[in-house]
Amino acid sequence: MITIIAAIAENNALGKDNQLLWHLPDDFKRFKNITSGSYIIMGRKTFESFPKPLPNRTHVIITRQKGYHHSDCIVVDSLTKAIKACPENQENFIIGGGEIYNQSIEIADKIDITRVNHSFEADTFFPEINLNNWKLIFEEFHSKDEKHKFDFTFQTYTRI
Repeated sequence: MITIIAAIAENNALGKDNQLLWHLPDDFKRFKNITSGSYIIMGRKTFESFPKPLPNRTHVIITRQKGYHHSDCIVVDSLTKAIKACPENQENFIIGGGEIYNQSIEIADKIDITRVNHSFEADTFFPEINLNNWKLIFEEFHSKDEKHKFDFTFQTYTRI
C-alpha cells in the first residue's frame, strides 16, 4: 500500500525555500507515529532538509543527481524504482516534496494530510485532491493553542 502523508495549507502550500511554513508539534507526533517502522519515500531536497535521517524508518531517496549516495539510505532515480525498493506487504509512505507528490497522487492508495487552516506564500504546493477519486474517511479538527499558531485538521482519504 502506498500512502501519501503531508501537511498542507488551505492554498495547498507545502513550503518555501525547502522549509516548512509552520511548526505544529502535534503534526510531527502524528507523522512519527504513522511512519515509524516503515519505508519513507522522498525527493533528495526533502531528505536534505532533515538534520539527519529520521529514526526507525528506512529512507528511499529519489534523485536525478548521478553518484548521489547516503550510507543509511536507499537511493534511486525514479518513483517506480523507489516503490519497488519497498516491501509489498506493508504500508509505505510518500513524504515529499512537491514533485514527488505530483508523480504519486495518481498511484497512491491513501492520503493522510494535516490541513493547516491558513494560506501561505510558498514556492512548493501539494496537488489538488480530486474528490471524484478520493473519499474522506477520517477528519479531526484541532484548535490553535500555545504550542500551535494555527488551527489544523487531520484528514485521511482513501481511493474510491
